[in-house]
Amino acid sequence: MKTKTLILVVLLAAFCSTAFAQVNGIWPQPPDQIVVTGNAEVEAAPDIATVRLGILHQSTSAKDAQDQANRTGLAILKAIGMLGVPSQQIQTSRLTIMPVYSQQRPNNNDAPRIVGYNASNMITVTLENLSQIGPVVDAGLDNGANQLEGVAFGLKNDGPSREQALRLAVAEAQGKAAAMSSALSVKLGTPLEVSESGVSIVPYDKSAEIQPRVFAAQAISPTPVSTGQLTIRASVTIRYRINP
Repeated sequence: MKTKTLILVVLLAAFCSTAFAQVNGIWPQPPDQIVVTGNAEVEAAPDIATVRLGILHQSTSAKDAQDQANRTGLAILKAIGMLGVPSQQIQTSRLTIMPVYSQQRPNNNDAPRIVGYNASNMITVTLENLSQIGPVVDAGLDNGANQLEGVAFGLKNDGPSREQALRLAVAEAQGKAAAMSSALSVKLGTPLEVSESGVSIVPYDKSAEIQPRVFAAQAISPTPVSTGQLTIRASVTIRYRINP
């Protein structure tokens, strides 16, 4: 019975102290802190690429436009398959048919008139053998593709590169905190909070370099593509305690 009474007295004392602090606006002061941000970048060679080839056909009827796009798509798929690309790495997407309207003269209030139809689709090819990028682009363009929406590079497993970038970002933040505490003649304590502001992989896109090949009819030389390097960026924020 005495033990229960003692526990009740302690709890009441703690509650009364907290209530008094709330009423009088008195709270324990937070520890002195140093807040730093660390950033880092690492580079990695890509080991996967995505090629996006587009098909666009126009005709006076929607069916004819779609038939033309389908024939072109089948020819492209056959040509890419003959290069040894597995069928599961080739995807046809974004099939669309859109009306084409006549141009309206100024001050003409007549309703727009449909004069034709555009049929388009997109063929996306994922390649693990990067030496096939140029031949795949050429096969598409030589068999009727008239758009190239990009050749993007990536990593099949980006975990190790992300972790390396995070370690470097933390190391930079630690260095900043140590330099600041030394300059202020204070002793750096343990981290109070660590937050990741983000880890991102900057995509490497070669579209701009090979875009002119899209409009060249049956180019004599094959399309050259260099893989380059991917950039992995990381940022962290750390709050350190300043010890007395």
